[in-house]
Amino acid sequence: MSESETPTLDQFPQRLDLSRVLSRDRFRLSKGWQAIQERLKAGQPVDKDQSKWLEHWQRSQQRFEQREQHRPQTIVYPDLPISDKRDEIAELIRDNQVVVLAGETGSGKTTQLPKICLELGRGVSGMIGHTQPRRVAAHTVSQRIAEELQSPLGELVGYQVRFSDQTSEQSLVKVMTDGILLAEIQNDRFLSRYDTLIIDEAHERSLNIDFLLGFLKQLLPKRPDLKVIITSATIDLERFSQHFDDAPIIEVSGRTYPVDVWYRPPLDSDSEGDDSYQPILDAIHEIETHERSVGKGARGGDILVFLSGEREIREAARSIRQAGFQHLEVLPFYARLSMAEQQKVFAPHKGRRVVLATNVAETSITVPGIRYVIDPGFARLSRYSYRTKVQRLPVEPVSQASANQRKGRCGRVAEGICIRLYSEEDFLARPEFTDAEILRTNLAAVILQMLQLRMGDIHRFPFIDPPDRRLINDGFKLLEELQAVNGKGRLTPTGKQLTRLPLDPRLSRMLMAASELGCVRELLIITSALSVQDPRERPADKQQAADQSHRRFWHEQSDFLGFVNLWDYFEQLRQDLSQNQMRKQCKKEFLNYVRWREWRDIHHQLKVSLRDLKLKENSEPADYEVVHRALLTGLLGNLGFNVEDREYLGARNRKFMIFPGSSQFKKTPKWLVAAELLETSRLYAHTVGKIDPQWALSAAKHLVKRHYFEPHYDPKSGRVKAYEKVSLYGLVLVEKQRVDFTDIEPATCREVFIRSALVEGRYAKKSERGGPAKFFAHNQRLVAELDELEAKSRRRDILADDEALYQFYDERIPDSVASRASFDQWRKAVEQDQPRLLFIEREQLMQRDAGEVTEAQFPDALTWRGVSFPLKYQFEPGHEDDGVNLQVPVSLLHQVPEKRLEWLVPGLLRDKCISLIKGLPKQWRKHFVPVPDVVDRALTGMQPDNTSLTDALAHQLKRQTLVEVPPEAWDDTRIDDFYRVNIQVLDERGRCIARGRDLAVLRERYREQAQEKIQSAAVGIERDQLTQWDWDTLPEEVQLKRGGIQLRAYPALVDKRDSVAIAVLDEAADAAYQTQRGLARLILLELSQTRKYLHKELLKKDELALSVAEMGKRDAVVDDLLLAAVANWLPLNELPRTAPAYERCKQAVREGLVIQAQGLADVLSTSLHSLVKIKKQLKQHRTQLPLAFTLSDIRTQLAHLFYPGMLYRTPEDWLRQYPRYMQALEIRLEKAPLDPNKDRRLVDELAPFWERLEPFWTDRDGQALALNEALQGYRWSLEEFRVSLFAQTLKTRMPVSAKRLEKQWQELEAERT
Repeated sequence: MSESETPTLDQFPQRLDLSRVLSRDRFRLSKGWQAIQERLKAGQPVDKDQSKWLEHWQRSQQRFEQREQHRPQTIVYPDLPISDKRDEIAELIRDNQVVVLAGETGSGKTTQLPKICLELGRGVSGMIGHTQPRRVAAHTVSQRIAEELQSPLGELVGYQVRFSDQTSEQSLVKVMTDGILLAEIQNDRFLSRYDTLIIDEAHERSLNIDFLLGFLKQLLPKRPDLKVIITSATIDLERFSQHFDDAPIIEVSGRTYPVDVWYRPPLDSDSEGDDSYQPILDAIHEIETHERSVGKGARGGDILVFLSGEREIREAARSIRQAGFQHLEVLPFYARLSMAEQQKVFAPHKGRRVVLATNVAETSITVPGIRYVIDPGFARLSRYSYRTKVQRLPVEPVSQASANQRKGRCGRVAEGICIRLYSEEDFLARPEFTDAEILRTNLAAVILQMLQLRMGDIHRFPFIDPPDRRLINDGFKLLEELQAVNGKGRLTPTGKQLTRLPLDPRLSRMLMAASELGCVRELLIITSALSVQDPRERPADKQQAADQSHRRFWHEQSDFLGFVNLWDYFEQLRQDLSQNQMRKQCKKEFLNYVRWREWRDIHHQLKVSLRDLKLKENSEPADYEVVHRALLTGLLGNLGFNVEDREYLGARNRKFMIFPGSSQFKKTPKWLVAAELLETSRLYAHTVGKIDPQWALSAAKHLVKRHYFEPHYDPKSGRVKAYEKVSLYGLVLVEKQRVDFTDIEPATCREVFIRSALVEGRYAKKSERGGPAKFFAHNQRLVAELDELEAKSRRRDILADDEALYQFYDERIPDSVASRASFDQWRKAVEQDQPRLLFIEREQLMQRDAGEVTEAQFPDALTWRGVSFPLKYQFEPGHEDDGVNLQVPVSLLHQVPEKRLEWLVPGLLRDKCISLIKGLPKQWRKHFVPVPDVVDRALTGMQPDNTSLTDALAHQLKRQTLVEVPPEAWDDTRIDDFYRVNIQVLDERGRCIARGRDLAVLRERYREQAQEKIQSAAVGIERDQLTQWDWDTLPEEVQLKRGGIQLRAYPALVDKRDSVAIAVLDEAADAAYQTQRGLARLILLELSQTRKYLHKELLKKDELALSVAEMGKRDAVVDDLLLAAVANWLPLNELPRTAPAYERCKQAVREGLVIQAQGLADVLSTSLHSLVKIKKQLKQHRTQLPLAFTLSDIRTQLAHLFYPGMLYRTPEDWLRQYPRYMQALEIRLEKAPLDPNKDRRLVDELAPFWERLEPFWTDRDGQALALNEALQGYRWSLEEFRVSLFAQTLKTRMPVSAKRLEKQWQELEAERT
């Protein structure tokens, strides 16, 4: 019946026969026929349904007949081992639904089985599906079958691989990859397009094959018309048979030659530098020796060496080439090798080759011409660890099955020899078979596919080798990480979208995120790149050139964006060059053209898939952040944090390094994400990019663990906050961030709020009007009063502890209150009926009565000479403010009575005195027992004053016991800090700017600030540009007022060189020193004629000497000399302060100035002439190394004798000793060369004494020396000590020795303290 004819109702079959319709139509026709029969029985009309059914049935029959006509009538079989058994095989296929066929290599099973099925009539109702594990094999097998059937490829025989489909409606045989068949299941659950399936190379047990075999196990009962043929090498056949309910097995021998196996385990070697590839070299030598021994006829044939990886291949190739074998070509062979390099292995050649290959040459590809195999017995297998979530590539001993596969590579051209570089015992002890891929890989993709196909519980799925439950659980966890399944293991909307993309679930998840973030273009490029082999080639002999060429594609911070750069470059080449030109350019730049085409094909396929999902590409380039945010959604388990050097800490406590080939290897970003963590010699991160951990935080909200700690009350917001630590798989993303805690743990927040806000007084909420809430102000005032009583008494037994106050609030505040807002809302409502509900009584807060703490014992202020200094008390041992705190404005620091502070306050004086006595050395302490009683008697005769407390106490102790305690026996450092007043320095706003218990230190630090305050208050007193005395009196001190504070200040006459000025200073001693010089300057200004004369006459002939002395120009030195001369009439303790006294002094100076100045000039002149001689001697000795230390010391001494301003700073009595000091130096320079070591020892003896003086020497240009006669005496005693050490023949002015200097310094120290 032609297609144009309309079927009639009388043609409707009464009995259903579907044998001559297409298998894809059988289910629908069967269901339709049954539905029509049921309607007929029910007496319902069926005309319309019958007509449609008949039309469908007849159309299917017609197509069946067309396909049957295309089936070749005569099929020719080549001379192959399988051809001899084709009748037996055909009978098994006809009589059984499943047949397991074991064929050795060369048996012809792959090409002849489809022909046997065609001869049986298969391939008509549905196609004969023929799966291959690899695309190359699918193409070559289909081409071979088509040639044997004498049909163009794509007609009777078609093939389909990932990006190519050459099948038609007439195709009877379809060769495809197992992945293509798996993909078809999504749209055709019953595989109804096929009536026969041949699963080839099933022994490889890839993930796809295992999944297909499990699926077919479930499908076969539902498709009784479907025939399944499992072909395998002679490996584990019983396992396949049992899986399919004891399906029959038939074996076909291969067309191979016998293979001898030689076991050559390597000998143990302890020698250093032992070559690990020596056993391979020995095996090659043995092959050559064997060929020579058996004669010429047995020679020839190539050698195939199996190695575990690319590095091993390179190293072995180097060792073989260096061994010097003649006429031997070494070729590498591995998957990452460029296509051109791979083709060399298959090309015709002369001579012998050694092919060094990975296990890719075990089953996938047949290397021609192999007669010898050398098997070291190892391979690198991919293994996934569900514990570390890392895909490892460990080198492991191969199984017996793999070893036999390797052996089978060499018996194809002639009798072969397989040399195993391990013992036979080792071989027999190895596992029989290699673990199936499903037992050593992540199952997320399989689980996702099964969920999409609704294949039921994966734990019950009929795998040949069911995977470990832990691996299944790990797969579900990864899908949960990708948000593809929920907690119950069901697909989410995101998961359903992931199943529609032909990618690894991780990569698919990235693309879904990219659509939300607006970076689809970049993620399309990156995910398709991660799905194929890197198109950048790195030939072993041109690695440096390749790296240099590829470096231009690097991105500064990310390998991922390096793919985008590379893609853009490829696209530019595609636009600018022809196909042939582009191939040449790629080869020149170490880029693989074929891999680029594959990359581009995947990119196109993904683009089409996204179009179906209605996801659009971004037109503008996406920025760095959004691209990596999208990447993170699929790579949350591959984060890393740089912990030290180049080592990273990753999720689940994994430690890894960046792969050395990465652009980021030397940059070591702090945080990174990796496309893959791969363990070889160690764990490496491949394809990495720098990230911010906050990006990961937003992508992993459903995975992170949050730990809250340190809940605390925030007065500003009135809510309880806490710190949050966020971690992802054990990797800390956020170490510490502040978050609102109120809604997380309300009960904890309520307690924290009560304790911190109400008990500790941090409530800090102003009421709408009039300050803090009344209850809070009342309660805090009570607590402050009682706390102050405790601080004064230094006992924590008056105020009840915080727990009592907490209980008070806890009993009254409801559980719903956890923040200030909720508390205020409740409080305002409850106070309407109970206004004093939250007011606490004083008795509720007191543990005992505190009647002994009185105002007299613990005053609130220290009053001295009309100035009142506030006192604050603090009882907090260890705190810097513990004890009595005296608050002093910075401008009043100089008015604080230093000695009065030693007396503290009456309430603490007794305890301090007891502590002082207990700190005495035992020889004194033993006289004063019992100490408390002694102190009580002593205090009756003591009155606080600005005198030393220890002096007053020592006086009372002497009165009681007649024992005199020396001042040095009192050790102030042995008493606690709180027995010394803590001085708090306040600025104008009352803020504490400094604190300390040493008043002298604080005065020095803030001297300038205090002076500024005084000067700003001394308006009307200070004057400048004065050249004569035109006022009545210069008072020693004045009282000033500033900001309500009474200031005591000291007027001074300050030298301005051309004039003088009246200034007000904060220290009396400083004012006296400045006034002395100011008066000398004023007198010289008024005696102008005398001054001019002396300036003209003095030191006229000493200008050269002055330059040598580095004292300054002559005018400056003369000026300094005249000031020193006038100062003789101005002693510090008798300075003229009235006009008459000043006139008398000026008259005395007028009469004696010339003589006094000339006398000083003569002394200086004499000293300068000696100095010039000494300087010349120093210059002469400068090359004598033994004297270097001596010369340095002399220069230091001269620098302290001659310097600008030295005449005014040096008392006249000591200035007149300068000639003797110069003479002492000359003697020293004569003696030192005779014994330099002795001179150095003497310098060492002197050094400690000078080091003590050095700080005073530099203090305010020697002012400290001028104001302290004892210190001045010590300074010049040192010069006398120099004379006694280095020029003993000269007499000293007074007795001097190291012991006397030590005593002199101790007396100085005692006076200062």
